[in-house]
Amino acid sequence: MLSQKEIMRKKELKLVITFHTTADAMAMEKACREQEVPGRFIPVPRSISAGCGLAWCAPLSERERLGTVMQQQGIGAEAMHECMV
Repeated sequence: MLSQKEIMRKKELKLVITFHTTADAMAMEKACREQEVPGRFIPVPRSISAGCGLAWCAPLSERERLGTVMQQQGIGAEAMHECMV
């Protein structure tokens, strides 16, 4: 039988994008889904302080692509962080 730790997802270094508003976070999800950019919503990690409680988590390799999506869609990110999630 697997232990609880084995069942939990292994933490990896990821790109975590925080937002000032929930509206920007929701716009990010919509834009990423439409353009098939990988990522998912996560609660803002405790190690990061942010205005909105949601963050977009994606592979580090997607940093440039995500920046382009945000610029094209007029989405305002608070910050981009690299952290273990």
